[in-house]
Amino acid sequence: MLNPERLRLIVITDGRLAAPRSIVEVIRSAVDAGAPAIQLRAKSSTAREMAEVGHRLRDITTRAGALLFVNDRFDVAMAIGADGVHVGPDDIPVAALRRAAPPGFLIGSSTDDPGEASRLVAEGADYIGCGTVYPTSTKSDAGESIGLDGLQAVVDAVDVPVVGIGGIDERGAREIAERTTAAGVAAIGAVMRAEDPGRTVASLLYPFQQPR
Repeated sequence: MLNPERLRLIVITDGRLAAPRSIVEVIRSAVDAGAPAIQLRAKSSTAREMAEVGHRLRDITTRAGALLFVNDRFDVAMAIGADGVHVGPDDIPVAALRRAAPPGFLIGSSTDDPGEASRLVAEGADYIGCGTVYPTSTKSDAGESIGLDGLQAVVDAVDVPVVGIGGIDERGAREIAERTTAAGVAAIGAVMRAEDPGRTVASLLYPFQQPR
């Protein structure tokens, strides 16, 4: 079973928000500050472009012992030797991915519905990304925010780690750590936009490193 501590924080990439810095530069700072997991997300990039960045991120995460996931693209994840893939409701079904994936390959999936979360885990999901917890403008397909109660309902429905996503900043991370039993949080804008990504990563991680 996936160690929940490895999902205390998933930093999700966004080249537009990171600019004028490169994704690689921001992720290097995040990993150096202790980010335990990275998700390469690049909706508008080709598979080749994703793979080129992904190979560089794989080098960074491997040296630091951090996990690397690829959003949506199982083919890219396999090509760069990523630890896993994260898929949503419109992507390849979890059950199909599990049949195709090699042993030890990690699969995450997104839902804010407890019943759907339970089904995804039964099909082979190793963790659930749950949100939108707080309102966000980072993801155009984010639905209505579910709040802490909605997040906890998903946590209670499954026996795998659940990560809160959507509008996560330092305050939100603290609230989730103190008021739910979620394994951690996933952040896009808070880290990608940060003047000092390393400091932001440390602040997001801090509440999950305290006794709960």
